[in-house]
Amino acid sequence: MRGKVVVIGAGIGGLTAGALLAHRGYQVLMLDQALVPGGCASTFKRKGFTFDVGATQVAGLEPGGIHHRIFSELEIDLPAATPCDPACAVFLPGETEPINVWRDPQKWQAERQRQFPGSEPFWQLLANLFKYSWAFQSRDPVLPPRNLWDLWQLIKAVRADTTLTLPFTFLTVGDALRLYGLGDNQRLRTFLDLQLKLYSQVNAQETALLYAATALGVSQEPQGLYHLKGSMQVLSDRLVESLERDRGKLLMRHTVEAIYTQNDKATRVRIRNQKTGEVWTEFADHVVANVTVQNLVQLLQAGEQENIVGAGFTDDFTTQTDNLTKPAPVGDSANRGELSLSKILFGGYKHRVEKLPPASGAFVVYLGVEQSAIPSGCPPHLQFLYDYDGPIGENNSLFVSVSHPGDGRAPEGKATITASSFTDTQIWSQCADYDKLKREFTEEAIARLSQYFHLTPETILHVEAATPRTFARYTARDQGIVGGIGQRVSTFGPFGFANRTPIKDLWLVGDSTHPGEGTAGVSYSALTVVRQIENW
Repeated sequence: MRGKVVVIGAGIGGLTAGALLAHRGYQVLMLDQALVPGGCASTFKRKGFTFDVGATQVAGLEPGGIHHRIFSELEIDLPAATPCDPACAVFLPGETEPINVWRDPQKWQAERQRQFPGSEPFWQLLANLFKYSWAFQSRDPVLPPRNLWDLWQLIKAVRADTTLTLPFTFLTVGDALRLYGLGDNQRLRTFLDLQLKLYSQVNAQETALLYAATALGVSQEPQGLYHLKGSMQVLSDRLVESLERDRGKLLMRHTVEAIYTQNDKATRVRIRNQKTGEVWTEFADHVVANVTVQNLVQLLQAGEQENIVGAGFTDDFTTQTDNLTKPAPVGDSANRGELSLSKILFGGYKHRVEKLPPASGAFVVYLGVEQSAIPSGCPPHLQFLYDYDGPIGENNSLFVSVSHPGDGRAPEGKATITASSFTDTQIWSQCADYDKLKREFTEEAIARLSQYFHLTPETILHVEAATPRTFARYTARDQGIVGGIGQRVSTFGPFGFANRTPIKDLWLVGDSTHPGEGTAGVSYSALTVVRQIENW
């Protein structure tokens, strides 16, 4: 074995990192507090229906795409999938004809020219930036670099055309719209707000232009978004099979409560078995955290506080494992190193995390319905905005995913509808009557959906809803936030959070790191960490 790696979190990012490391000969232990792997890309079943928890579409399955590359290395088959075409049908307030984001580039060009006359120079800018950025990204740069090896990977990925993107590094989509005289185009700006909020967590005014070019361009051929047959769970299942085939170990219903450090290095984690209450520590050469950056700080803080107290572990830990070694008392060189670490962690890194703008939560309604509730020719993914003056979220906008006959999500003659809206997590954590608020949101969402779908007491067979409190409970993400930290200029690419943390041998994967949210994005972050560990 080439070393022991503990992976915290069995979301797609953690599963990808763990499976790749096990395949390359590392001893991998993966831990997750949930019932099933997959994180926000997992599923649950009710009354014969299979619902995707959060993520409902996948990018990177095409030859050369990130999932295609990873599955080829792991020597496992890609799951069956169909391209989403259109990738999304967007309905603006008061309009019955959607803006269809077609997969065919020429068809999409004709659509946007018809929908947004005079905007083509803006779209051509995005297309060019996407072409240069995608070529750069395909050469596996490490962003942001944190040592000489990272910097060398970044330099090797640069070509002459990469430099053409440099003048746009500090621009947002809002800046580009004004540059082309489109800042007052309400329909175009609203369409971009809807799409970018979905992919970058912030609106057009705030989204980094280079990120937007990729997010808005990836749905066209030869790339594309895909609808998996069965459910999103098949992606996780394939990765788990690979992990276990290569002698990696996955423990569900096990919570990591703290990460311990010594001499500025991550050395071990504290684990709790949720079923039995057993608590023990596990030593590792590397710790890979598939968590939010907020959760990472909390885990480090938990370990640091115990070290400062002086014991590091309670007496309950002393008999749980043969690998256990109590840390030295406060005052020795090891703990002086850990106190030095706290200055780094709770100084720069923790301060930056605390200063991040609030991240979004999600309210999701899951409906099991008769197939007759679905209009003929309904696309697999739709977006609705109901009022120009209202916020994007709180049920004023909905992103909707619909199952198709034979895709494995519903019994014959039936279908699933999953509708989500962005929401402020504080509304749910501070509400006086949680059940009432949840019921009101559910009723409002169904009323909104009934404007397009044929929803009646007879066609609705199952109703369930999830809030930020639900996501916090089942995914352990801080406050139930979803989708990462927001792809603003200050947090995108070279200015974002690195996979290398300030703690040696502690790595961060997931949607808090480059290149952002989505199964393709978190898988890329996992591949980057594996490469960094290999060259450690």
